[in-house]
Amino acid sequence: MNGIFYKNTHTKIPGWVDNLHEDQPLGYAYDTGTHFVHLYGRGSGLNVISVGLTAVEQKSGTLTDWVRRVFGAKDINNLALPIGQTVESVWRPSLYFSDDIKTALRIDPFEQRSSEQALRVLIEKLDDILLYIEPDQNGLKAYGHKCRELLILACTEVENLWVSVFKKAGVGPQNGRTYTTQDYVKLLSKAYLNEFEITFKNYDGIRSFQPFFNWNSSQPTKSLFWYDAYNQTKHDRSAAFNAATLENVMDAIAACVAVFCSKFGPFSLINDNNTLSSLVNQHFDIRLKNSDPSTYYVPKITLPSDTRKDLFVYDCYRQRHHDGWSVQPLAL
Repeated sequence: MNGIFYKNTHTKIPGWVDNLHEDQPLGYAYDTGTHFVHLYGRGSGLNVISVGLTAVEQKSGTLTDWVRRVFGAKDINNLALPIGQTVESVWRPSLYFSDDIKTALRIDPFEQRSSEQALRVLIEKLDDILLYIEPDQNGLKAYGHKCRELLILACTEVENLWVSVFKKAGVGPQNGRTYTTQDYVKLLSKAYLNEFEITFKNYDGIRSFQPFFNWNSSQPTKSLFWYDAYNQTKHDRSAAFNAATLENVMDAIAACVAVFCSKFGPFSLINDNNTLSSLVNQHFDIRLKNSDPSTYYVPKITLPSDTRKDLFVYDCYRQRHHDGWSVQPLAL
């Protein structure tokens, strides 16, 4: 059973503010057999789906007629995945609570903690470099041994995260020996890496970073200019020392953040009360840009037989009527 998604243009829920659609402009809906279900979602930042804002009403007519009448639904489209289904190792909005994320993505907590520690080291090293180089138009072009060292460390951590996804999916390298960008680029459309936009919020005037925006399968290494720079300066420092720029370092760090968020979800980086979360919140703003709502996960609920027939807001998580997630393996 696949649901639909759409743009909310009005709110007609008894007892609720009539402008809820302004803060929660995205809607997701499906049919349980007895009731229609609608969830609100944000249209900015990480596009969080507000599972506590679940509206239900007994079925009457069609689902599309219902969402048009109650929520002013516009631009109605089908969701790509069945309701209640997730893909292993690929985070999508609606996965917010830590236990929910671990279950829905089949996360190994020890692997996550190791990746968090590695990311913390990278950010701390970048923080140290930024004490000496200002990332303005001129500073971004600066290069040196510390930048080269950090570029290599950051890119090898991106590779480590990529490889872990492939191994978990049970997919070996296509050349039979080692993984290359010919393999890694398959993650672009599967893990939605190009949607992540990272802003270094302490510095005005520098661009935001979408490290995977131009990645393509025809030039899987060259189209990742920061990764190509890493390859050049790693293999021939004398000839390609100037490729180890601060800008390439910042792109590589942003790539680490993006791949981490795609694999483990972003909220441990933002909401946890620890050193890493403090560092992330100090330096970065993480958001989705031009994200595809058709790929979002929507929780499946089974309503009790005595559920009210009228239109009301229902917290399926608090009521413990969430059916849990059907986790599918990542196909690469």
